[in-house]
Amino acid sequence: MAGWGRQTRGVSERRILHVDMDAFFVSVELLDHPELRGTPVVVGGAGARGVVAAASYEARAYGVHSAMPSVTAQRLCPQAVFLDGRHGRYSEVSRRVMAIFGEATPLVEPLSLDEAFLDVTGSERALGPALTIARRIRRTVWEREHLTCSVGIAPNKFLAKLASERAKPTATPKGPVFGDGIVEVPADGIDDFLRPLPVRALWGVGPKTLERLQRLGIDTVADLADTPLPALTASVGRSAGRHLHDLAHGRDDRPVVPDVAAKSVSHEETFPSDRFDRADLEGELARMADAVASRLRSGEVVARTVTIKVRSGGFHTVTRSRTLPEPTDDGLAITRCAVELLGEVDVTSGVRLIGVGATNLVEARLRQPSLLPVADDEAGSGSREEVNRAVDSIRERFGSTAIGPARLTRGGRVRTFERGEQQWGPGRGSDPTGSG
Repeated sequence: MAGWGRQTRGVSERRILHVDMDAFFVSVELLDHPELRGTPVVVGGAGARGVVAAASYEARAYGVHSAMPSVTAQRLCPQAVFLDGRHGRYSEVSRRVMAIFGEATPLVEPLSLDEAFLDVTGSERALGPALTIARRIRRTVWEREHLTCSVGIAPNKFLAKLASERAKPTATPKGPVFGDGIVEVPADGIDDFLRPLPVRALWGVGPKTLERLQRLGIDTVADLADTPLPALTASVGRSAGRHLHDLAHGRDDRPVVPDVAAKSVSHEETFPSDRFDRADLEGELARMADAVASRLRSGEVVARTVTIKVRSGGFHTVTRSRTLPEPTDDGLAITRCAVELLGEVDVTSGVRLIGVGATNLVEARLRQPSLLPVADDEAGSGSREEVNRAVDSIRERFGSTAIGPARLTRGGRVRTFERGEQQWGPGRGSDPTGSG
């Protein structure tokens, strides 16, 4: 792959794409619910504690947006149809979309399920200019998946991301108004594109930084670019000042990095009503720990540290972590540690949210064989590795609810925790006992 541009051409000559799927979660749902096309649709938790994961352009026209509390969205757009999120379905479609990106270049850096950076510098000789590649990607995504995407083209990541935002459809009560879906920022057009933008468009300009900049009379990127660096660093700090100064001049040297390894694996759940029973909470930890362990094994990594997150009904959040004697991908080991950590937390005031995470990940092949004695309740049952391999094999063939820890069995079925479940809070029909 010696011809790929990242290795042979300068940063200013790179051709970076930022591809962002349009209202991805909603668009996937509309594939399965075509009768809802043209109506305001919101994906997320519709319950009192839910949040919006995505909104159709019809709903966006009423001010609904992602991360908004669902009760606010319902007030802004009472006619909106709420659908529970299905992380597994979105992941399935995302994998196929990312594969399409991979047909244009091996340098694909996914940012989430619905967006990615692509370095197509080295692809231009075979596939044509970046604009031609972007058009091909949009056409292929539509032909194979019946989904639309917006593409920004620029010499670096920062500018490509801004360009894709400008390429997005416009929200109206009657649906999206589409443009070309592609905005290109050529190397000699950076100032024309960047300088008129409001300074809040720059990465790292939050409310506090914006307030400091406005005290200096800085409202646009042009104002920021024309501000002497010493005055800027004196106001916002040396690191932030240099960062913003570079962005204001369109400088961003970060490469596109494919196959970024996960730094952690976690699951959490917001309950429809506060939980007070410690045994009940321990059961939820076991369910999440089992799911975390399964994801570790599928990623062929093991974790050195287990973390729990507990949020009370009053929104006070407590985290507890423990480094294990040896890294693990075993649900039982993670459950035991999580339950012990929960024992350090006062839950008498009620628990609104609970979560389990695994961090400090290393490749499973680097794990040293255990020199510790086997626990009494594991003796005679074969190694935990053998048990886990058998569990994974059964689930792969018969589904995630086919087998699981005994404590997760209720009513003759296993209550496993699916990735993305309750990610955006509980829906209206969520069972407060956790049995549904």
